[in-house]
Amino acid sequence: MKRKIENNFNLFQERIFNSLLKFLLSSFLVISFFYISPVVINFSDKNFTNKEFTNKSKKILAYTLNSNEENIDQNLPENEDELLVDIYSLNNTESESVYLSASRINKLFKETEYDLNDVRKKKLVKPVALTLLPNELKMIQNTKKRKEFFIQIVLPLILKENNIIKKDRRTLFKIINKSNNTVSEINWLEKKYKQYGVKSKDLTTLKIRMDEIPVSLAIAQAAKETGWGTSRFAQEGNALFGQWTWSGEGLKPKQAKEGEDHRVMKFNILQASVRAYQRNLNTHSTYKDFRKARAESRDNKKKLNSIELAEYLNKYAETGNQYVEVLQKIIMQNKLQDFDDVKLLPSSSDLDSLI
Repeated sequence: MKRKIENNFNLFQERIFNSLLKFLLSSFLVISFFYISPVVINFSDKNFTNKEFTNKSKKILAYTLNSNEENIDQNLPENEDELLVDIYSLNNTESESVYLSASRINKLFKETEYDLNDVRKKKLVKPVALTLLPNELKMIQNTKKRKEFFIQIVLPLILKENNIIKKDRRTLFKIINKSNNTVSEINWLEKKYKQYGVKSKDLTTLKIRMDEIPVSLAIAQAAKETGWGTSRFAQEGNALFGQWTWSGEGLKPKQAKEGEDHRVMKFNILQASVRAYQRNLNTHSTYKDFRKARAESRDNKKKLNSIELAEYLNKYAETGNQYVEVLQKIIMQNKLQDFDDVKLLPSSSDLDSLI
């Protein structure tokens, strides 16, 4: 009888221990989700869905930077000069555009401990994804605060696109270094040739085009083209880089000269604008010298220098060399090169794979 009681007691202890262990593990995962994964925004009056986060009962929206990539590279034009990057606008994905006020965004940044001073020191960025710019940006009178707020918004988006390119480059080099390629690798190459407009199917050309844009350069161009997020094109069309279109949907410039029928491309979400910008620099013939200079830096094992590469963007705007000087000034005055070597922290999808 005594032995039976002891066995029952041991069994009870074991159950208590297992329950406690499960509780601690669950608590750890919950805490990790809020501090590492992208911001999750709760709304009670709308239904939103996303492939990575779906909660019908709580009606949660969570737009992550890991949106489905499968449908954005289809039906590309064969002519390089017709690679209008609005086809990468992600307008047909499941992500929704959601407006948040500047105060709400600032609160989210504080809750997730997303601070640029920490980023400069630790070289790590929280994967916070925002879909729209707040209208109140233009009302922030403190210039330094307005600039930092804008950088906080666009930095994770730029890093996300660079990460996609980095991953593709690793795959490309793996294929290049192999004597025989699998069917899936050959199919992958065909897709990338089309994506980057390489009609000759030349691996060297693809390698030159499939490369990152320095973070500091992208931030500087976004700042210049949008007035640090305050322009009409940025506010109404999520256009961070002022790209023109003659066939796609866009916003008509108010000061357009007679006979000019171009528009500034508009996007449903900010991420789409960043992707369009990168594809533009990486595919359009106008920026061939930019890509050549970048490739030479790679060949010489040098770090990509945004100040030097900006010299090759004199055709990006009508002001030419003056535009280059402005970009270089923005980069230096705001110490944007501090962000060139920062890393984007893992998103929720990485945590999910561990569960």
